[in-house]
Amino acid sequence: MKSKTLKSITFLFLMLIASPAIFAHALWIETKATGTKGKAQEISVFFGEFSDNDITPSAKWFSDLKDFSLVVISPSKKETKLTATALENKYQAFFTPDEDGVYTVVMHHTVKDVYGTMKLDYNSSATVLVGNAAKGNEAAANSNIISVFSKDVATAKQKTKINVNALYEGKEAKEQKIKVIAPNGWEKELWSNDKGEISFSPIWPGNYMVEFAYTEKAAGEHNGKKYDEIWKMATYLISVK
Repeated sequence: MKSKTLKSITFLFLMLIASPAIFAHALWIETKATGTKGKAQEISVFFGEFSDNDITPSAKWFSDLKDFSLVVISPSKKETKLTATALENKYQAFFTPDEDGVYTVVMHHTVKDVYGTMKLDYNSSATVLVGNAAKGNEAAANSNIISVFSKDVATAKQKTKINVNALYEGKEAKEQKIKVIAPNGWEKELWSNDKGEISFSPIWPGNYMVEFAYTEKAAGEHNGKKYDEIWKMATYLISVK
C-alpha cells in the first residue's frame, strides 16, 4: 500500500513540475473560411492534441479553461462578444455577418491555476471571408498578445503555397519556431523570417493547424501562486481544398 501511495505522490509531483505541454495540449477554433451575410456562422472551440486527433470532452477541460473569452471583430472593427455553449467534445457559438469583408474571431484565456512554475496563456483565432471584399483581412485585427494569421486562408489549396504571419506584442515575430500540423498528424517546424513570415505548400487536403508557442521569462504572482515563466500559445486552423 505504501508503495502505491508513494508512486501516486511521485507521479503527481512530476506532473506539477513537468512541461506545460502535458497540461496544455492546444485550444483552437474551427469554422468555415467563408460566410454569408444574414446567415449564422458556427464557431467551434476544441481542446486536445490536434496531431493525434485526440479531442478532450468539454466536461474534462482542466482548471477554468471553459471560461475563455470569444470575440468576433467585423471588417469595420466592431467587436461582439460571443457566448459559447458546451457540447460533448467542444464549445459552440454563432454570429451572423452583416457586412462584406473579413471577420476575425478571437479566443483568449489565461488559466487560473499555475502549473509548476508556469502561467499558461491560450490564444486562438480564425478568419471568415464574407462576399468578395478584402476589408479587414489583416493580422492587426487580432489584438491578442500572440497570434498567427494568413491572408490566404479562404483560398487555401492543395500544393499551392500558403503564407502565414506570426505576431507577438503587435510586432512581427522574427526568427521564431512555428509548427505546422497536417491532417494526418505529420508535423513540420519552420522558422519565421525577418518579417515574421513562414510559408508552406500543403501536400494533402484537409485541416492544417499552425501553432506558435513562446515562453516568456517573467516572475510574478498569479491568483496567490508564484510563477517564473509565462507560456503562451497561438493557434490558427487552415482548411485546404
